[in-house]
Amino acid sequence: MADLPFHDKDDFEDADRGFIAKLSPAVIQAADGRVIWDNDSYDFLQGECPPTAHPSLWRQGQLCARQGLYEVAEGVYQVRGLDLSNMTLVEGERGVLVIDPLISTECAAAALRLYREHRGDRPVTGVVYTHSHADHFGGVRGVTGGGVPILAPEGFMEHAVSENVYAGPAMARRAVYMYGPALPRSPEGQIGCGLGMTTSTGTVSLIPPTTEVTRTGQEETVDGIRMVFQLTPGTEAPAEMNFLFPDRRALCLAENATHNQHNILTLRGAMVRDARAWARYLNEAVTLFADRADVAFASHHWPTWGRGGIVRFLEQQRDMYAYLHDQTLRLLNKGLTGPEIAEAMHMPPELEQAWHTHGYYGSVSHNVKAVYQRYLGWFDGNPAHLWEHPPRESAVRYVDCLGGGSAVVAFARRYIEENDLRFAAQLLNHAVFADEGNKEARDLLAEVYTRLGHGAENAVWRNFYLMGALELSEGIVPATTDVTSLDLLAALSVEQIFDSLAIRVDGPRAWHERLSIDWYLTDLGERYRTTLSNGALIQQREPADENADLTLRLTKDQLVGLLAGKGVGGVEREGDTAALQRLVAVLDRPAPDFAIVTA
Repeated sequence: MADLPFHDKDDFEDADRGFIAKLSPAVIQAADGRVIWDNDSYDFLQGECPPTAHPSLWRQGQLCARQGLYEVAEGVYQVRGLDLSNMTLVEGERGVLVIDPLISTECAAAALRLYREHRGDRPVTGVVYTHSHADHFGGVRGVTGGGVPILAPEGFMEHAVSENVYAGPAMARRAVYMYGPALPRSPEGQIGCGLGMTTSTGTVSLIPPTTEVTRTGQEETVDGIRMVFQLTPGTEAPAEMNFLFPDRRALCLAENATHNQHNILTLRGAMVRDARAWARYLNEAVTLFADRADVAFASHHWPTWGRGGIVRFLEQQRDMYAYLHDQTLRLLNKGLTGPEIAEAMHMPPELEQAWHTHGYYGSVSHNVKAVYQRYLGWFDGNPAHLWEHPPRESAVRYVDCLGGGSAVVAFARRYIEENDLRFAAQLLNHAVFADEGNKEARDLLAEVYTRLGHGAENAVWRNFYLMGALELSEGIVPATTDVTSLDLLAALSVEQIFDSLAIRVDGPRAWHERLSIDWYLTDLGERYRTTLSNGALIQQREPADENADLTLRLTKDQLVGLLAGKGVGGVEREGDTAALQRLVAVLDRPAPDFAIVTA
């Protein structure tokens, strides 16, 4: 800690550079009066770091909590601190191009109003989605109703909707831990998430792109604004891109290079990202753009100015991901497991001294395990780990071996006194999983989680620990994020719609059901057959002309409405109408409130 360069104020100067005006108050409400964003609740971060926070994380929170309209370059502006992400606005010949319109329509509209108050009532003449995560497209209907060019990387639509549908409910539940929305915003509670402060909770929308960027070097012009693109798939998102504004000498780095170490595998859950490819794309960005840019900005945090600063920033970010990848592979090939590599991994001194490589959002510990997972999966090769009991059953046996719940708590107290909070948490977790009614174990585990959270440099770790403590004390906080907005559902392909049905089939309940339904999509001129067989829902496009149990003729919008449980008229039916009821009867519903810190 003492070796960290707290004397270095360059980040604070860069974060304040170009400041024009704040939103005051920085509170945004939905149409029903519900507060969906409150940046003023982080005003406490202006004070000195308390003992309940890691000084490095407190510093990051102070930087991320800055909000308002900023000038990045001539004709290039950013609104920061009005959602998890930034919204960037580039002035064109007739209006303004919007890059990444935040998560919620309400926040995006407020950001656009702030810009217009100080730069004039320019119309939105185009939109760019840098990548396929909701904090970079969800607010689009807050800035435009469509009818303008919308640019996105190849594969954007597939990944934008699939992530939110296939595993969306589980991700939303875990995101409650990751972002800590139920925690008080205070020195003892939530102080951000490292990448920004938190996620807004307003209306998520999506307008499909009109133009796909399909290759590096592709050039597009919108409202007289020239852009040169670099595709970076498989980095921070499956579909992502960097791009240069050559006439403004401004480089947008999307979320590929931000002022923290990012996630190779986010703790809310996602597909494992490719650290090797990530490093190579950053190296390519230096080659392609460094001599043509005077400023580099991203979809989070603050910009970097000057060629020397941009190159140093990109090369250090590159080296960080390459080092994590290569050293993990070196050590796994020596026989070390993911947790062992995580303990053994030490970053190079130069990277340790660079604030922007610190693990405020990702971390060395969980990123190393993610690289290991990408190459070798969950199994470490030890047969003792091949067929372990599930957590609760293991906990019952461990507690029995240790002499019962009281004995486990006594052991945990000893390790707490020795300041081995990590092992105390393991012991107490067993005690709670073996007996959820063990109040002494629950209370002590909540205390241990609180202490671990207050000592964490990583904001997401802090939130996980403190949310765990909160739920042990007060009960489960269900996910409130709506991952199935009408725009997202409408954006699903027909194949994705049937995939989303297939993962809801309760297999054992459907073992003995066999039925087939033909779906004629009259507006698309397409026919699909879904067959329920051995508990699996199989789809086939343009099947052979065999009789199905039921044939439905409907539009895609009617299909979405029908499967969303809404009353839909005008659907033509032929055959056994009970077949649809039998299918619906074996569909399961996701649980927004499944247990995490209890069995």
